[in-house]
Amino acid sequence: MSDAAPVSETSDHFYAGALRRIGRTMPVLGVTLMAVAWWKFGLRIALGFACGCAIAYINFHWLKRVIGAFVDRATGAETRQSGRGIVFRFLFRYVLMALGAYVILTVSPASLNGLLAGLFLPVAAILCEAGYELYAALARGV
Repeated sequence: MSDAAPVSETSDHFYAGALRRIGRTMPVLGVTLMAVAWWKFGLRIALGFACGCAIAYINFHWLKRVIGAFVDRATGAETRQSGRGIVFRFLFRYVLMALGAYVILTVSPASLNGLLAGLFLPVAAILCEAGYELYAALARGV
């Protein structure tokens, strides 16, 4: 029974790093998948995909910060950010995505599919993280 505490600490530490690992996986996946898109579909689609990946990456990090700020405000922790600023950043993410889609659509309608695919970059990174966590659970018992 004394082994339960170290395993729990190890598991907690391992799973606490999930967001950091997802954030590190996204650029690697973005570059790799952009190269595949360029090879398979051409430069325009690949550039649209790169724009979508960039928007998704920024969106992911802003969402992380906004959720942290919401949690700080809900728990009563001291924050430097106003409630309006938090809500503005939360809503501005959607404005950024719509603006990116509009620019891509007006410049090169063919690139819109690439942009939309690039917006799913966090989903791919989360799937990679889920696979890694499954491996860690089965192979190392974390």
